[in-house]
Amino acid sequence: MTPLIEFKDIYKIYHMGDTEVHAIDGISLAVYKGEFVAIVGQSGSGKSTCMNIIGCLDVPTSGQYFLDGKDVSQMNDDEQAEIRNKKLGFIFQQYNLITKLTVLQNVELPLLYAGLSEREQEERALASLERVGLREKAQNMPAQLSGGQQQRVSIARALAGDPSIILADEPTGALDSRTGKEVLGFLKKLHKEGNTIVLITHDNTIAAQAERVIRIQDGRVVYDGDPDITKFATVAHAGDEEEGDAVES
Repeated sequence: MTPLIEFKDIYKIYHMGDTEVHAIDGISLAVYKGEFVAIVGQSGSGKSTCMNIIGCLDVPTSGQYFLDGKDVSQMNDDEQAEIRNKKLGFIFQQYNLITKLTVLQNVELPLLYAGLSEREQEERALASLERVGLREKAQNMPAQLSGGQQQRVSIARALAGDPSIILADEPTGALDSRTGKEVLGFLKKLHKEGNTIVLITHDNTIAAQAERVIRIQDGRVVYDGDPDITKFATVAHAGDEEEGDAVES
């Protein structure tokens, strides 16, 4: 089966003066349709760079990135924008809702860019809000909603375009623990419905809610397996100890 997401020896290198920073240092991985995968790592590990490449927000320095069988690593900005609109649904930590638009109008935005008729935009947006239990809030403004409700609106917006992949970047980061659990519950429900979900997080306990965990450390994959927190968290701890030993020596 062809992977939905495939990295082949991906590097992302930044130059800071005379210094080369390898944000991603030769990563190869594959995610298949219907999976719920968490990419976990601390700040500076390279997980956000992975997210940007998966989301067609950045391109690798070298290597190949295949999305649904197509090599998107060398696409220009317009081609990447088209891929983002057709294949990807984004859920962000800070919701990224437009405060001057109603809930319905926020969910309709990606459909507007897709060139759908006004009637089809409204029908699909309302159906998406129904899926997250917020159809009755369609005419509310974002400021009239709780943080958890705003995140559910962003989930509805991500779903509206029927994307191949839902890319969730720290989706519970701005929420209290109870509301965060509700949002994770929605993601699990969407996964059971057949959606492919890639969750980006720094939190081991959040990552453990996925069905598979990929841990990134120093720009490399150090763990790729089942969501047993005692396994992938131990890998990270061992890596920290090695770094400490190296400094001491």
